[in-house]
Amino acid sequence: MSPPAPLPAALPPAALQRASWALLAGNFAIGCGVMVVPGSLNDLSASLQVPVAVAGQLISLGGLCLAIGAPVLAGVLGRFDRRWLLTLTLAWYGIGHLLAALMPGFASLLPVRLLGLMGAAIFTPQAAAALGVMAPEGERGRAITFIFLGWSLASVLGMPLASLVAETLGWRWAFAGAGLLSLWAAAWVWRTVPLGVRPPVLTLGAWRTVLTHPVLMGLVAITVLSASGQFTLFSYFAPYFRQVLQASAGQISALFLCFGAFGLLGNVLLTRWVDRLGAATCVNVALVLMTLSLALWPLASSVPAMALVLLPWALGCFSSNSAQQARLSSGAPLYAGALLALNSSAMYLGQAIGAASGGLGIAAGGYDALPGAALAWMAAALALSLGLAWHMRGGRGV
Repeated sequence: MSPPAPLPAALPPAALQRASWALLAGNFAIGCGVMVVPGSLNDLSASLQVPVAVAGQLISLGGLCLAIGAPVLAGVLGRFDRRWLLTLTLAWYGIGHLLAALMPGFASLLPVRLLGLMGAAIFTPQAAAALGVMAPEGERGRAITFIFLGWSLASVLGMPLASLVAETLGWRWAFAGAGLLSLWAAAWVWRTVPLGVRPPVLTLGAWRTVLTHPVLMGLVAITVLSASGQFTLFSYFAPYFRQVLQASAGQISALFLCFGAFGLLGNVLLTRWVDRLGAATCVNVALVLMTLSLALWPLASSVPAMALVLLPWALGCFSSNSAQQARLSSGAPLYAGALLALNSSAMYLGQAIGAASGGLGIAAGGYDALPGAALAWMAAALALSLGLAWHMRGGRGV
């Protein structure tokens, strides 16, 4: 592959640390905003008087919108200074959530939600690409996985809190909280990310190289498959727990909290070990853990049993995507901007596919069909990941 441009010099350690914490906060806000719909799905459905499968379109259509927006916007906005770009996208995201909280019905909420999500399409991949520039070469994997701890923190605090707020005060308060959090994160990013951070701008030829490279696109496809498996079930956790397990509002929030806490633990462990074990190994371990949970799902017939079955999934959930980001950026660092945008696109495409297939399954036959479908997606992701790891270990590289 012909390189588009050399990478700029890294930041001094103190400046890098300040910027990393701000970008972690930005991902926390993004994660809270993305998860506010699954966490609020019960109240959204009841308040707006639409079936759960229809309310789930906020997830599936939002994921499709993000999947298209991430690579397109990366190409359009690639020349912008990252301080301005990251700050403005977080502000856009926050304002979008505040406006969504004011919408009177589902028909008006949907377009406002989709427009607001464009901030997420830009921020997450571009934050990772900016870290790839600001961090020294030997520390890029750890730096990128560190800022993705924000997503794990969102699952620990944001999703259970959104569920609790929606169940007690209503979904509008949950959306408004996500909006205010995003505006706070935007101010932090503005204060700490320096001017002049500009990852290499990719030419059309470079994009063509990435999009036609079978190994790189195979790595991106792993994200599509694993996200499809996760969101087939994850999108409908709240109604599943309510309808199948007869869980109370407090028990639903506790399950989300348990899931998020072990998701955070998984990402912390990944941050410590990714540069030692290698990103590919970490991805495969995470996929095995999630496959194990889905295989054990039929045993989860009570709230305590569900908490145990969720643990392996939680350990692999957020760490898998963080490791994927590191795997792609280390495999072809000069193309990291395109690859990370495509990986975010793949994650959101999988989210859309999973939420849509889960909604169809619920509409056709209830919740019983969801675990098997999710397991099939995840097994395919694991098989592809192991196959590509074997290919690359054979010296053929990317």
